[in-house]
Amino acid sequence: MSHPVFTDMPTTVFEVMSGLARQHDAINLGQGFPDAPGPEALRRLAAEAVLNGPNQYPPSRGVPALREAVVEHYRRLQQVDLSVDGVVITSGATEAIADALFAHVSPGDEVLIFEPAYDAYRPLIQRAGGVVRAVTLTAPTWRLTEEAIEAAVTPATRMVLFNNPLNPAARVFDTEEIAALARVCVRHDLIAVSDEVWEHIVFDGRPHRSLLSAPGMAERTIKIGSAGKMFGLTGWKVGFACGAPELITPVAKAHQFLTFTTAPNLQTAVAAGLGWGADWFRAQGDDLGRSRDRLGAALKAEGYAVTPSEGTYFLCVDLAASGITLADQDFCRRIVTEFGVAAIPLSAFEATPITRTVARLCFAKSDAVLDQAAERLGRARRALI
Repeated sequence: MSHPVFTDMPTTVFEVMSGLARQHDAINLGQGFPDAPGPEALRRLAAEAVLNGPNQYPPSRGVPALREAVVEHYRRLQQVDLSVDGVVITSGATEAIADALFAHVSPGDEVLIFEPAYDAYRPLIQRAGGVVRAVTLTAPTWRLTEEAIEAAVTPATRMVLFNNPLNPAARVFDTEEIAALARVCVRHDLIAVSDEVWEHIVFDGRPHRSLLSAPGMAERTIKIGSAGKMFGLTGWKVGFACGAPELITPVAKAHQFLTFTTAPNLQTAVAAGLGWGADWFRAQGDDLGRSRDRLGAALKAEGYAVTPSEGTYFLCVDLAASGITLADQDFCRRIVTEFGVAAIPLSAFEATPITRTVARLCFAKSDAVLDQAAERLGRARRALI
């Protein structure tokens, strides 16, 4: 028999909705990937490195040039102080999260998550032997409070798994929320795994505040980054686990028995990209912000109530406030099969669904695709209200 964590696990909602999108020739605003191919300069570097560089096993912890580039990048752009010994390169951010959990969670340890949460968190925690304790964030503000975090902590709590900016709700947590989380972690001596893969996709002039830089958190935080999200190259699967060497060394040991290493040509290209100036990363966020505004305005013109999108590739629509009485899962199935647009129901990101009237849309698409999707969604709303 298979492991109980996976025996009864349904197919991920992303695979389900993308499959329906292919079946019905729908516009896929469900799965979070850009239409654009990614920066040509990086793609050329990766191609040249395949032809002219090494193609055998690189060091398990990562190519030295990339580890050094990660340290320099975060010091320069986020004023986060790391050492090369505190960086491990992984085959994607999800692997980095798995490594951190397998390295630091023992059977029976409790791990706090904040729901709605990225769907990989719960099964990875459980497969590591941990017990999930969820703190529910409430639409439309999704605000994090010290009281809610504190109420979820027990003597068995070992770790907090935090996502900022928050996928799927597109929330960027502010200074006070991060400080509140840090106070709880320090007070209860908790390790924090801070999934910050969307750190460069923030809007309206907001800064990204790393949990690693909060008071008391440098020695207890494992910061997770993703080159795929930074550069819009989601298929590259190059991630970083960063923090104090004492925390990262066990993560590196877990990594060596999962993927062991990551494609050397991709590491070479990412190392170069991390050296680009702050203006490049800011411009990428600004471009995505314009796509967010375009889709948001079009949806509002069609009568939809759109919740704030402060970061990530996503914005959400409040179905109830839009006059639609369908639950989010029913709405998402109807619009993909009948109107040709795939979206993701937010209830899929909660173990016990509380948020049943919010659907998530990806706006990292061309203007023409967004305009056509909005027109189809307008027809859907008129038919479904």
